[in-house]
Amino acid sequence: MIKPLGDRIVLSIDQPEEEKVGGILIANNAKEKPVTGSVIAVSTATIGDAEAPKSVKVGDKVMFDKYAGSQVTIDGEDYLIVHEKDILGVL
Repeated sequence: MIKPLGDRIVLSIDQPEEEKVGGILIANNAKEKPVTGSVIAVSTATIGDAEAPKSVKVGDKVMFDKYAGSQVTIDGEDYLIVHEKDILGVL
């Protein structure tokens, strides 16, 4: 698994369900980009000798900025690495 550095957080992106409009299947690239995910890993950044507090923890379901972060694929799974400031809220 990937270990995030600095103020970064690794998210598992929630995939939207297949959407049909009038019996027509909408292609994935025509759909809105997902904006929710689950926290997979949180960095352990420090300030001096103390660990910097984080607003999220592993397992939290969060909403993030639509165009935030870098998408990576590890062992066939898609993840998003975002800065803590790109997380809009915990669901």
